[in-house]
Amino acid sequence: MRIIQMKSLSGKKIVLAVTGSIAAYKTPQLVRLLVKAGADVKVLMTAAAAGFVTPLSLSTVSKNAVLADVSDGATWNNHVELGLWADAMIVAPCSANSLAKLANGICDNLVCAVYLSARCPVFIAPAMDEDMWLHPATKWNMIKVRQYGNHIIPVGNGELASGLTGEGRMAEPEAITAHVAAFFTENKQMTGLRALVTAGPTFERIDPVRFIGNFSTGKMGIAVAEALAARGAQVTLILGPTSERPQSNAVKTILVESAADLYRECAAVFPIADIAVMAAAVADYRPQLKADEKIKKDRADMQLALVKTTDTLAALGKIKRAGQTLIGFALETNNELDNAADKLERKNADMIVLNSLRDAGAGFGYDTNKITLVLKNGGPVALPLQSKKDAAEAIVDQILKLRYVEEAV
Repeated sequence: MRIIQMKSLSGKKIVLAVTGSIAAYKTPQLVRLLVKAGADVKVLMTAAAAGFVTPLSLSTVSKNAVLADVSDGATWNNHVELGLWADAMIVAPCSANSLAKLANGICDNLVCAVYLSARCPVFIAPAMDEDMWLHPATKWNMIKVRQYGNHIIPVGNGELASGLTGEGRMAEPEAITAHVAAFFTENKQMTGLRALVTAGPTFERIDPVRFIGNFSTGKMGIAVAEALAARGAQVTLILGPTSERPQSNAVKTILVESAADLYRECAAVFPIADIAVMAAAVADYRPQLKADEKIKKDRADMQLALVKTTDTLAALGKIKRAGQTLIGFALETNNELDNAADKLERKNADMIVLNSLRDAGAGFGYDTNKITLVLKNGGPVALPLQSKKDAAEAIVDQILKLRYVEEAV
C-alpha cells in the first residue's frame, strides 16, 4: 500500500481542514503520512480546532504556514485561490457542527470558505460521539454532502471521547491516507483518452432580450464529464447557458449560447476525441430572422418563421472514424424505445441514453434521473431512478464496455 501511496500522491496538492474535535490530535500524524507519500500539504484550522492541536505542530510537519482566518489583519488569505490550488481537500476531523455548515453552505470561517470555493475532490472524515452521529439531523447532513459529490471516509467503531464505545470515531490517519491514495490510483481506465461532452440548453435569439430555449440545467452532462475525468480521461465540456458548473478542475469548460456555437466548438474538438457524449438539449429550430432591436408589442399578433439548426449529433456521426465512440441522448414523451432506436441508427451513434418525461423524478432540473441505455447490439438496459452522479457512472461503465468490444474486434 505504501508504494501505491507514493505513486498516487506524489506531487499532489492537498488542503487539510481541521475542525473542532478531540480527534484533531491525530492530524499531525495524518500530515506526516501525506507528506511522506509525496504530497504538498497546506493546513487550515477552525478556531475550535486550535483548542485540540496547535498550529505550530501542524506547520512544523507540513512545512507550510497554518491558516485560520480569511485575514490576519495584514494579509488576505485568498480562499478562492486555495480552493483552485488543491488537487484534493480533506476535512479531518469533521465535527458535527462543521458537517452542518458544509451541508448547508454556511460560510463563517476559512475552512467553509475554501470548501465552497474548491473545485477538487473533497474527502470528509466525520468525528463525533455516537449519539451525535446517529441523530437524524446528522444523517440528513450526511445525505446532503454526499449528494454534492463529496467522498465520505467511513467512521470507525471504538472508544469515544465520552467514554462510550460505538460509532463516530474518526478513521485512523493511515486509513484516511489510503482512502485518498486509492482515489488517485483506482478507476483510471480512461487515462490517455480524450473526451468531448456537451451539456445544458441552447438559446436561439429572437431579439436582444428574447429567445427560444428549453428547461435543461446541464446537470446530467456535467455529471458525465466529471465521471469521465475521474476515470482519467482528458475532458472538454461544451456547456450551454446555465448557472451549473462542473466542480472538478480537471474538466475544461467552453461556454456557448446557440446551436451554431455548440456545433462550431464540437466540430473543432471531435476530430481528436476518442469519446463524444452529446448530452446537451440543443434547439432543433432557430428564428429565420433575428431583430437587432427589441420587438415592440404594437401588433395584435406576430408570426415567427423558424429554420432548422445544424444537427450536431448527426454531423459528428457522418465523420466518425474507427475507434471513436459516439453517445447521444434522447428525451421522449411517447414511443420512447422505438424513437431512441431510430435515432441510434440514423445518427450513427454507438449508444443512446433515453430519458422519458413520463418518469417521475427524471428529466430537466432534477438531481435524479431514470435512464435506459439503448445499444446497437443487445437489448436496452433499463436503470432505476438514481442520482445523476450514479447515472453518469453507469453511462461511463457502458462506454468502457463498448470500447472494449471495439478494440477486441
